[in-house]
Amino acid sequence: MTPAADQKKYKRILLKLSGEALAGTRDFGLDAATLDFMADQIESVRDMGIQIAVVVGGGNIFRGIQGSEKGMDRATGDYMGMLATCINALALQDALERREIYTRVQSAIRMEQVVEPYIRRRATRHLEKGRVVIFASGTGNPYFSTDTAASLRAMEVEADILIKATNVDGVYDSDPRKFAKAEMLQSINYIDVLNRNLKVMDSTAISLCMDNKLPIQVLNIRTPHSIADFLKGKKIGTHISVDCKSEYTFVAKSKKPKEKEVKEEKTKKVRKGNK
Repeated sequence: MTPAADQKKYKRILLKLSGEALAGTRDFGLDAATLDFMADQIESVRDMGIQIAVVVGGGNIFRGIQGSEKGMDRATGDYMGMLATCINALALQDALERREIYTRVQSAIRMEQVVEPYIRRRATRHLEKGRVVIFASGTGNPYFSTDTAASLRAMEVEADILIKATNVDGVYDSDPRKFAKAEMLQSINYIDVLNRNLKVMDSTAISLCMDNKLPIQVLNIRTPHSIADFLKGKKIGTHISVDCKSEYTFVAKSKKPKEKEVKEEKTKKVRKGNK
């Protein structure tokens, strides 16, 4: 497929950025150089004439599930995590607007003095006008991850693909940080991701994409121009879709013979013996 064909194929994309990606090499908070790098990546996509929406995580500031593990109420922790995504969204908006890229932040939790409330039609209109739209606060509900929010928003704004930008090159058959022999997969279908329990996105997000046939591309955000290169047709990362062939073969369980069939078989043997 030529670069021009791929650009035509993807007219609107949704980019999922983790909070950890915005922290750079730091363990906590935001890194100014990393924000500028992310803004450059987004700018290169926008300059291709492709509409881009972004969902940001908040793990570099606070992760709700970690709070619940220490005794905090899970819902309270998740709401705190949603507020963390707003901080990241505003920081990314500032980095983009310093490049004179018109950007709007929409939050699933209303805070009109800071950002716009999430309204699907308004978000779509912003994209049509060439603005970058950043979705914050996840889905606005506890117990749902920002990965699930990314899947939901991608379908709501009718994105052609969901790009999951991570700190690794793609999806591996095992954790590359733990297993030296881990191999990266070029493509895989949704069912195998779920069956193998591959930690790409949470199962709710994968199932949502599978049910609505939304393709996912997993790539390394730290590689310069990785998103633009993929959209131009370069083979980067791992592709997940309903069209991908299974990378794994599962042995089907043999069916036990029915009781009636067993009795008939015994009767046949007895008749043969009497002859």
